[in-house]
Amino acid sequence: MANISTSTSFIMLVMVLISSKLMHTCFSSPSCPPGYPEHAIPIYKEDIDMMQFAENLEHLEADFFLWSALGYGLDQVAPWLAMGGPPPIGAQKANLDALTQHIIEEFGYEEVGHLRALKTTVGGFPRPLLDLSAHNFAKLFDQAFGYPLVPPFDPYRDSLSYMLASYVIPYVGLVGYVGINPNIKGYITKRGLKPAKMPLSGLYERAKEVVHPYNHAVAKFTIRISELRNRLAMCGIKDEGIIVPLELGAENRTTTNVLSANYDSLSYRRTPQEILTIVYGTGDEHVPGGFYPHGGNGRIAREFLEKP
Repeated sequence: MANISTSTSFIMLVMVLISSKLMHTCFSSPSCPPGYPEHAIPIYKEDIDMMQFAENLEHLEADFFLWSALGYGLDQVAPWLAMGGPPPIGAQKANLDALTQHIIEEFGYEEVGHLRALKTTVGGFPRPLLDLSAHNFAKLFDQAFGYPLVPPFDPYRDSLSYMLASYVIPYVGLVGYVGINPNIKGYITKRGLKPAKMPLSGLYERAKEVVHPYNHAVAKFTIRISELRNRLAMCGIKDEGIIVPLELGAENRTTTNVLSANYDSLSYRRTPQEILTIVYGTGDEHVPGGFYPHGGNGRIAREFLEKP
């Protein structure tokens, strides 16, 4: 058995070395094609405003994840990316279990990478003022349910509460990226588009679990949040909870909804106007509030504020 084990270990070592050599050859050899047309334009001028608009959402996710996992945010992890913008209101460390904390910490660092990629590619602006306070989340959940929850919802209370709060934010970024994707032309700027991190699978596993002390199941929370986003954006159903009626399920054959998508199981898309009406919580892209007390930054967001 010792000889077999040694032989197996040697073979595995050789395979690792060979694969490493192949990877090095592939990534260092000029014979590897770049993956885009030879004469393609990397960044179109008209791409810049749309990609900079996305930085508003990346800032929101970065500080929400970093603060919740680490107890500090972008100002300590990568201060130059904040570009002098004000620190978030009410951000704090969440009471997370070890596994959730590791995952959220990774998410936070990944958002730092996304911000760096965007700002070094299309430029950027100072981080807008963000409201990540428990009070702001409580108002949003009250708005979703149509009455005040008692006690007020606190996203930092425990891992499940945090997962529900996370359901509020990243999905908005996902449909926003899907919305601008057809309008992006440059291969560099289009490469910057990325899927949002969604806690849907984790929430679906706990769909029937009651969220204490509210006596509502996890699924109901997601449904109410999705309905609120649809009401605020006023553009029909582009958002769904983790449980749906058959007519909204994949091929009208399932009520499960791990991937929220349209009739053809393609991701929904939203315009910048729709995104702003949701994250402001006002239903009006000209009226700031919610996560952005003073509104978003960048030309697209500021023009809506300047031209009510």
